[in-house]
Amino acid sequence: MTRRDILTAIPTAFDADGSLDLEGSRAIFRYAARSGNEGAFVLGTTGEFPAIDDREFRDVVEAAIAELDDVTRVVVHVGAPSAFEAVRRVRIARELGAREFAAITPYYFVSSDEALYAYYAALSEAVGDGELYVYNYPKRTGNDVSPELLARIARLPNVVGVKASELTLDQIAAYRAAAPDGFVVYTGADRDLVAAGERGADGVVSGVSSVLPKPFRALAAAAESGDADRIASAQADVDDIVAIIGGDMPRMRAALRHLGVVDAHSRMSLDEPDQAALAEIARVCDQYA
Repeated sequence: MTRRDILTAIPTAFDADGSLDLEGSRAIFRYAARSGNEGAFVLGTTGEFPAIDDREFRDVVEAAIAELDDVTRVVVHVGAPSAFEAVRRVRIARELGAREFAAITPYYFVSSDEALYAYYAALSEAVGDGELYVYNYPKRTGNDVSPELLARIARLPNVVGVKASELTLDQIAAYRAAAPDGFVVYTGADRDLVAAGERGADGVVSGVSSVLPKPFRALAAAAESGDADRIASAQADVDDIVAIIGGDMPRMRAALRHLGVVDAHSRMSLDEPDQAALAEIARVCDQYA
């Protein structure tokens, strides 16, 4: 049977002045816990991880585990520009009870395949009895994990899967072909739950599902049914939401505000939605919540 996991990529809540809103983040975690999704992806790109310091990392991970761990899987993102920093975050998260981890490739400097392999080898050792996902997002990091390199990394202890963001369906298929049996391949493309599944993916890590999970659950159920008309209808709903909210963190937070979950803001230097965008965000929230 084809897996169609949906992992919710969860936004972190900040106040309008940029300070961490820990109680607001807890509210988002509680909202995500009711989604029915198979997991939560914490402090990834949607969570604005580059702007989080170690103290905040500890606080957010502790809150996520407290609110989510009894309900769903919690995958904690620990990636950093250096193995030293990433391993330190693994240790912090492990102390708090985390057992699933993801790590984006190092970024800013260009890394060779050998340097990338050494980075994941250090993390593989650090996670101990936990599980580690490679997180490849070359359009943001400047470093790419090729299928050949992924096959090498997949042989490291505790490395169980990959999350691939902004990679084509052909690239997803190449990952599937290169990876060993049982290795998990997730796409980061919200709308590609079915299309990527047809190319060998096991599911999606979706930021948009943190706001409006029901259409994503409906699409997974439609795909399970095999009914082409039902799949097309559910896909159209997901496409509508993704077109309006997409991978845009201020728009996700505007949606959470409209839904009454939390009055959250972004910390990073991102454009806020204009009035026309806010009207469309309100429309899809009212239509699909």
